[in-house]
Amino acid sequence: MDANSKISVLMFPWLAHGHISPFLELAKKLSKRNFDIYLLSTPANLGSIEQKISENFSIQLVELHLPTLPNLPPLYHTTNGLPPNLILTLLKAFNMAIPNFAKIFKTLKPDLLIYDMFQPWAPKIALEHNIPAVEFITYSATVTAYMLDKYKNPGIRFPFPEIYDRNYENYLVARFWSAGVKGSAKTTEIESMEESSKIVLIKTFKDFEGKYCDYVSKLVGKKVVTVGPLVRNPNYECEDSEIIQWLNKKGKSSCVFVSFGSEYFLSKEDVEEIAHGLALSNLNFIWVVRFPVGENSRLEEALPQNFLQNVAGRGMVVEGWAPQARILGHSSIGGFVSHCGWSSVMEGMKFGVPIIAMPMQYDQPINARLLGEVGVGVDTERDENGRLQRENVANVIKQVVVEKEGEVVRKKARELSDNIRLKGDEEINVVVEELVQLCREKKCQK
Repeated sequence: MDANSKISVLMFPWLAHGHISPFLELAKKLSKRNFDIYLLSTPANLGSIEQKISENFSIQLVELHLPTLPNLPPLYHTTNGLPPNLILTLLKAFNMAIPNFAKIFKTLKPDLLIYDMFQPWAPKIALEHNIPAVEFITYSATVTAYMLDKYKNPGIRFPFPEIYDRNYENYLVARFWSAGVKGSAKTTEIESMEESSKIVLIKTFKDFEGKYCDYVSKLVGKKVVTVGPLVRNPNYECEDSEIIQWLNKKGKSSCVFVSFGSEYFLSKEDVEEIAHGLALSNLNFIWVVRFPVGENSRLEEALPQNFLQNVAGRGMVVEGWAPQARILGHSSIGGFVSHCGWSSVMEGMKFGVPIIAMPMQYDQPINARLLGEVGVGVDTERDENGRLQRENVANVIKQVVVEKEGEVVRKKARELSDNIRLKGDEEINVVVEELVQLCREKKCQK
């Protein structure tokens, strides 16, 4: 392969915003470094990211059409707003699209495939064409290590005691494995890693998860290459002027941002306890509340009676979507109440905002333990059944944002943010070197 020739890459994320967003940010970085990018997803997803790609990037969007199954119209060919009971139906439709993917791959003839965790069949198709395929893991190295260790060393305690799941979280973490073939010891996640060509990309940075990256490398027998936090530039986000104007009137680090991601919908009980906790904290806050697509819920009915009137002036409740990166990057934000989805964790670290951890499902409890270990977040205490309690919610918010006890966490979050800024694109430069080398080796073998 000529040193100056462009490398064409087909990037193929899972159908979740928390996966597509980092794939898109990586695509932008690569497109500025002599790569031509094809980004493949469903029309339901591509429509929402089209405006996020300027003409400066060599990125072409490619549609993958899934079969229409009962209760799963094209509108639901994304996890964004998908009713939770339809996630396995979506996964079934995704796997039924293998022939469509194979046709697209044959037509595009890329030099490289970068794929996600739920499609071990994708790298196999690439191999049939003698094309290298690299998995890009969009969740944490800690979770990856935890998952691999359970598979490789069943029944043996994880060698890093700081990372564990509590009794009431066992089923939450177990659900993270639900994509695996039922009754099979090897899940699709494990198989996807094993199919990756020589290296595995992980969305993290060594200063944050170095020892877990090393352990993943040891367990899977491949080099782990970190890509950095891959947080979208907040200047590219659509600005909600009302939110920003509201924040502009608040004092430095005086506000809490509350969001549970695009795929989790709070129960009525959780909404009640979080609302009362925010009220008891007496701090300013912005709270993003979401409902599944098609559910006719009214915000006022979901919240406790008179809640909006009682917090008027110091609390803003936003339904649906808010410019998260822009909000977290605002000087008025002093804490982030988060479900600990990995993209949200990376955004919090990028902007130096300490995290009040309220993990809800999947990999989130493990991410919350990591935040505690690194010292940039504090877990919210719950009752023995895992239920949130308003007094605990209020106490942990005050601790992290304003109390003396939280000074260490606030300082550590700022230091980590400074580290990320100073490193710039160091990790991306290494990623480029590794991918170019991989493509050259494959070309030489042809």
